[in-house]
Amino acid sequence: MATTNANGTDNSRLHQTFPVLSDTEIARIARFGTVQQFARGSRLFTAGEIGPGMFVLLKGVVAVTQRDGLGHVVPIVRQGPGEFLAEVGQLSGRPALVDGHADEDVEALLVSPAQLRALLVAEADLGERITRALILRRVALIESGASGPVLIGQPQSPDMARLENFLRRNGYPYHLVDAAEDPDAAALLTQYGACKLLAVCPDGSVLVNPSDEALARCLGMVDTAERNELFDVAVVGAGPAGLATAVYAASEGLRVIVLDCRAFGGQAGASARIENYLGFPTGISGQALAGRAFVQAQKFGVEMLIPAKVVSLDCSRDNPLESLAIALADGRTIHARTVVIASGARYRRPDVPRLAEFEGRGVWYWASAIEAKICSQQEVALVGGGNSAGQAAVFLSRHAAKVNVLVRGPSLAASMSRYLIDRIEATPNISLQPHTELVRLHGGSDEGLTGATWRCHTSGNEHDCAARNIFLFVGAEPETSWLEGCGVTVDKHGFVLTGAAASPGFPARPSTALESSVPGVFAVGDVRSGSVKRVGGAIGEGAAAVALIHQHLSQSSAVA
Repeated sequence: MATTNANGTDNSRLHQTFPVLSDTEIARIARFGTVQQFARGSRLFTAGEIGPGMFVLLKGVVAVTQRDGLGHVVPIVRQGPGEFLAEVGQLSGRPALVDGHADEDVEALLVSPAQLRALLVAEADLGERITRALILRRVALIESGASGPVLIGQPQSPDMARLENFLRRNGYPYHLVDAAEDPDAAALLTQYGACKLLAVCPDGSVLVNPSDEALARCLGMVDTAERNELFDVAVVGAGPAGLATAVYAASEGLRVIVLDCRAFGGQAGASARIENYLGFPTGISGQALAGRAFVQAQKFGVEMLIPAKVVSLDCSRDNPLESLAIALADGRTIHARTVVIASGARYRRPDVPRLAEFEGRGVWYWASAIEAKICSQQEVALVGGGNSAGQAAVFLSRHAAKVNVLVRGPSLAASMSRYLIDRIEATPNISLQPHTELVRLHGGSDEGLTGATWRCHTSGNEHDCAARNIFLFVGAEPETSWLEGCGVTVDKHGFVLTGAAASPGFPARPSTALESSVPGVFAVGDVRSGSVKRVGGAIGEGAAAVALIHQHLSQSSAVA
């Protein structure tokens, strides 16, 4: 049986997390870095500050520690000659999550983020070992719960759940402190006006009930610099389709930026387990699949702006040589020669009175470990009959006392994969309620959701349930409001038209299969009209779009 050390690292994977490089391997790395000297006691990197890259130790020992904004310090590891210091954030030059100081005089090879990416591509076998270690170190930091921002408040409050979801979906470690059990935390809440939630960043900054965007800026997850460069491809949406586009485009030498207003992974990233994706016979969580793609994209040099909300697309250019302009909510503009619409779709809000009042306070549009813990040993209801609903129902059944699945039709057969239907039927605490819809929610502003009522269409009977948590996976509405005014045509439901359906926008040539009505603007994944709404299909479309992007760029160059 595998054991776990004090820092959250599985001991069976310890040698993969902290490998020792041979002299030959260090020599191969040397051409990508520069030798640096550090006196005993000096810092090589500091939590909350931009990391300089990867250090390969040649002489001396470095102590790596976790430090939170409350001043708590926890040792992680001491590393010596032949070992390297970095985690996955250094692929893109993000702020360090830990501190590293020299226990004695140190000589190290510093490999900058750009050179680290070049190393991983040029030295494939060595790059594989390094990449695995970088990922495992981030995983260990997440599992240890002792680094990153400190979230202080009530563990099961709606705003705490919101911030936890945001950080987890973005693969960012955090430390949760229950103010009811920690006097110092309670005193800090009182100091800031008896607020209900504080976030303390590694640099000591304190935020009162912050938005996701405010916390992201405090942590350095997104920069605030002006973007004056011209990208070959700007991808709006970091779900499977968007990440696939980014990986294939960047690996072929194109300059790519990805923007998403929430987190990488899209709806698929919230799936507890995907079992029909090719090559994973035992299944894989949506978060794990998306996380791998996210790291892979950064390895090839993709720039990530997450969270960054896109508000509009300006397609007013007189010829294909001019750039398209993407306006962000923070006032910045991204310029690109081509744009890929991969913004996906969100779950529809059913027409139920008081729904908005309980969103995030008992009404959820996802089912992660955080919500599963909140509804432990409770009766819950889940509305929806698609694969995402099925995956969520099976996942929740391991935690909740009973899961009621409400579907408008006679069964799940019309919209759910057979393997999920079989699993639901074999799970004793999942109860299918066919011909049924949610009609009322119960509760108040103080206690949140306290119950729900649903109605059977065939009998007209209504049933009251004391479910304090309702999960909604109903239909899909495309995320296309940011396209209004740019000329991209959509179908009657708002999904982007591509190919032959978009050809009227092309007087000089027919549009390509995944191209919208605006030349150089492509659509992939769930946001595209006629897409298959499957992870595998989304990834295939993302890959196929890159060939069409190359075609568009070559035609533009020929015109020049």
